[in-house]
Amino acid sequence: MKKTKGFTLAEVLITLAIIGIVAAITLPSLLVNVNEKAWDAQRKALHARLAQAIGQMNTLGGYGTYTEDGDGNATEDTAAESFILDALSKVYKINNVCGPDKLSSCGIPSKITTLGAETEINFPAKMSELNEILLNGYRETGEDGDMADTKAAAFETVNGESIAVFYNPLCSSDTTVDHYTQNKMCVNFVYDLNGEEGPNQVGKDIGFITAFYNKSPVVVAPVPYNSDYATGVPQYTETSGKVDAQTACKTMGEDLRLPDRDEVASLFVNAPLINLGESEGTKFYWSGSVVSLGASGSAREQDFDTGYRVHNNRGFADYVRCIRK
Repeated sequence: MKKTKGFTLAEVLITLAIIGIVAAITLPSLLVNVNEKAWDAQRKALHARLAQAIGQMNTLGGYGTYTEDGDGNATEDTAAESFILDALSKVYKINNVCGPDKLSSCGIPSKITTLGAETEINFPAKMSELNEILLNGYRETGEDGDMADTKAAAFETVNGESIAVFYNPLCSSDTTVDHYTQNKMCVNFVYDLNGEEGPNQVGKDIGFITAFYNKSPVVVAPVPYNSDYATGVPQYTETSGKVDAQTACKTMGEDLRLPDRDEVASLFVNAPLINLGESEGTKFYWSGSVVSLGASGSAREQDFDTGYRVHNNRGFADYVRCIRK
C-alpha cells in the first residue's frame, strides 16, 4: 500500500489564521489607497466640468440680491441661490438645489474634519464662517469691488456630489496682483464627493474649487499637502545646497509642487479648512508664479493675515504650502 501525504486539520487552521491576520493588517491600507485614487479621479473630473461650465458664462457677478441694514445685518440675501438657478444651472446639469439654511437637504454634512490638524468643525454656512478674514481683513473698496457676507446655498450633481456655493456678487474683474484677494473671488465651491457618506474629511472626500475674476474667470482646484514646509525659505536661490520653495516641495514628495498665484489665493479663501496661516504674525506664502527671473527677481505671494496679493523679492524667506500635482 502507498502512503499519501497531506495537511493535518491543525496545519490548515494555522494557515487560515495566518492568512486572516495578514488580510486584517493589509486590507485597510489597500482600501484607503483605492478610495484615495477614486476620490482623486472624481475631483479632477468635477474640476474639469465646473471649469468648462463657468467658462461658458458671460459674467460671474451680479446675480441675486444682497442688502444690509445700518448695522451690517443682511435684510435680503438671494445671491448664492440665484447664482445656481439663474447662471450655473444654464450650463451645468444639476439634480437638486437647496437654499440658505437648507444645505443638509442637498447632502452637505453638518460637520467636517479639517486637513492636517484634523479638527472637527461646523460646516460653514456663510462667507464669514468660511473665512472671517474675507470680511474683516483689509480690502479694496469702490471701483475695485468688495465682499458681501452672503449665505451659502447648495446643489447636488448627477454624479452624486454635494456642493456648497459661497458666492460674492460684488467680485471684480481686476487681475492686478498688488490688491486684495477678497474682491477677486467670485465663487467658492466646497464639495463632498460622496454626499452623506464619510469620512467627511478635507483632503479626502471634502475639497474646494474657486473661481476668480468676474470676466475671463480662472477656476482652480488645489489639493494641499497636510502641513507647511518646516521653515521659511526663499522662492528661489542660486546658493548651492540651500533649499528654496521649489525644492522644498520636491523634498516633501515627488507628487507635490508650488501652487500658482490663483491656487495659493484659493488656499487663503479656504484657510480654516486646511489649518493654514493660523500661527501668530503675518504669514506670506510663496507661489510658483514668477514675475522676473533670478535670485534678485520677484515672484507672486499671498498674505494669509490680510488677503493681500503681492509680488516680492525671490530671495526673501517666506512660507511654503505645497499642493498635489
